[in-house]
Amino acid sequence: MPRIQFELPERFTFSTEIQIYISHVNQGGHLDNAQLLTLVSEARVRFFQALGYREAGVEGLSIVVGDIVAQYKSEGFHGETMRVEMVPADFNKYGFDIVYRMTEKDSGREVARGKLGVVFTDRETRKVALVPARFMERIAAL
Repeated sequence: MPRIQFELPERFTFSTEIQIYISHVNQGGHLDNAQLLTLVSEARVRFFQALGYREAGVEGLSIVVGDIVAQYKSEGFHGETMRVEMVPADFNKYGFDIVYRMTEKDSGREVARGKLGVVFTDRETRKVALVPARFMERIAAL
């Protein structure tokens, strides 16, 4: 199977810092792959908060992560602070991707990169919904 090749955008519109706790570290002494997704998920929640939303309440809709791409570039270790940068990309009528890059704050060492595919859903019908126009206005203002 060929390795994932993932190009990053030239700029990111959102950034947050998250520390790696001991519970994020595996027996190999570095950031566990499942915990990488936990950290990226926390950053995603903060991204939506920065836009004035809760994930469960984006213009009356919920969001669901439909797919995830993750590519490690180096190890992350207990006590390090990660800077997680994000930018929305590749919009379609039901959602978009959130491209991310995680770097160690002090050294700038890249730890991981990837993207999350986000889909809007109607809470009552639990079916996909169109991207809200007001949400797109807020994204355009970034």
